[in-house]
Amino acid sequence: MTEVGLTCRVFIATSLDGFIARSNGALDWLPQTPEDSPDFTDYGYQAFMNSVDGVVLGRNTYELVKSFQPWPYANRPVVVLSHHSCNVPAALRSTVTVMAAEPEQVVDYLSNQGIRSVYIDGGQTIQQFLRAGLIQDLIISRIPILLGEGIPLFGPLTTDIPLVHQYTRSYDNGLVQSHYQVG
Repeated sequence: MTEVGLTCRVFIATSLDGFIARSNGALDWLPQTPEDSPDFTDYGYQAFMNSVDGVVLGRNTYELVKSFQPWPYANRPVVVLSHHSCNVPAALRSTVTVMAAEPEQVVDYLSNQGIRSVYIDGGQTIQQFLRAGLIQDLIISRIPILLGEGIPLFGPLTTDIPLVHQYTRSYDNGLVQSHYQVG
């Protein structure tokens, strides 16, 4: 738990072999979107989003998401972590902040804005927050597909991170979603 009381949470999908995207960043293997399928299921994503009041994205994730219409994080402050220049369209400048900062600094910044629950997204960003001990819970949806290679959700750690299983749900299409609390 962070000292300031801010909760950092993860909601993410992986292939069965642990990849969050293809090597080129493509997400074409993910289940259908509402636009693609009349019987679309959001697997609890909207309920999760309703439970957070801020978002932290890695730059690569931001670059992908900023093309989504409508912008999925309306009315929530978004921090984009990047050590490179990052284009923020005029329509998003009131809520999107680009920072080159360590996870602890991001948590302090958001906590000082009154944020209490943050959605952490992007492989490298999730890994950084995990290594810093700042993630409190993870909801991981495993899609029944093997990609063989891609961008992994988890990376090297300096120490084990124990997880406490909260629940697991399975869906008719083979998707299995597990919720874990850290430590």
